Amino acid sequence: MPTQAGPMPTQTALRIPAPQTLARARALAEPALRAAVATLHPLPARMAAFSFGWCEADGTPSPSPGGKGVRQAFALLGAEAVGAPLGTAVQAAVAVELVHTFSLVHDDIMDGDERRRHRPATWKAYGTGPAVLTGDALFALAVRTVAEAGGEHAGRAVAHLADCLGELVRGQADDLLFENRPWTGRGAVGIPEYEAMAARKTGALLGCALSLGPVLAGAAPLQTGALAEAGRRLGTAFQIVDDLLGIWGDPQTTGKPVHGDLLRRKKTLPVLAAVALDDGATARELARLLGPDTPPDAAAADRAAGLVEAAGGREFALEEAHRHAAAAHDCLHGSGLAEGAVGELVALSAHLLQRQL
Repeated sequence: MPTQAGPMPTQTALRIPAPQTLARARALAEPALRAAVATLHPLPARMAAFSFGWCEADGTPSPSPGGKGVRQAFALLGAEAVGAPLGTAVQAAVAVELVHTFSLVHDDIMDGDERRRHRPATWKAYGTGPAVLTGDALFALAVRTVAEAGGEHAGRAVAHLADCLGELVRGQADDLLFENRPWTGRGAVGIPEYEAMAARKTGALLGCALSLGPVLAGAAPLQTGALAEAGRRLGTAFQIVDDLLGIWGDPQTTGKPVHGDLLRRKKTLPVLAAVALDDGATARELARLLGPDTPPDAAAADRAAGLVEAAGGREFALEEAHRHAAAAHDCLHGSGLAEGAVGELVALSAHLLQRQL
């Protein structure tokens, strides 16, 4: 039977700071996550531990906590929003974190990114082949985790995870194809096309994070659908924020070089918006600076960043991120979800959207 939670005190939930929410999720999910990774073959298990930030490349324990654990926090809150049992919530968080890390390991290989969270990317530390194997192992482990946790809802939950992964792959494929398309003229990437890609590449997994626990618990389709759409919208907003950080982010915070996305000539929303908002000299110069005939040096990237901001691309991207976040919040209200969990979700998403400030 679908589960349903009674409302929690909204006043208390809204006062919970986002770092506290993330810390609570880590404390609940990480022991189960470590136990799951320990079941892998020793080679991918060690590389997975490195990918999670638990150890250094040589296997010695790491003093840093690793990633923020955003998706596992959303998974726990999504499950709590429908009153799912704690064990179900934790298993959903484990599965989502496994998928997220698998996607990062493979994404760094495809993009050629050598750094992740102020450390070498997994492929850089161990080699491309071993890193691919580690990503595959994490993906298989995520599917097994859902299958074993689902009970009577296992089949539906695995299918739900597969659908989300299929969307993620489609989004990643579009992102790769965008790299070879022009900035202007015939074949240029449009803003709607870009946002559809972001909704798949980043939004699908966050939608899965919010809805997987409810699916495992047999929650009503109205609730799982609302949570999935909210996550999809929030994922799109977070991808746009990542685009902003990829141009203007502080390397000490992002762990990546300044203007990194411009140096890679990556199709991101601020640049696409700048080109669309100014179809004259600015658009032509951006197309030249970020085109294949201009060496990707720091001076060209700095000039491009200034042009994007002057043309309104940065402001447009910020407004779009907040628009998608507001739409996500609308999805969370009116679906019979527990108010306390919704309050924490809104507070956490607002905190994450401020990363670019």
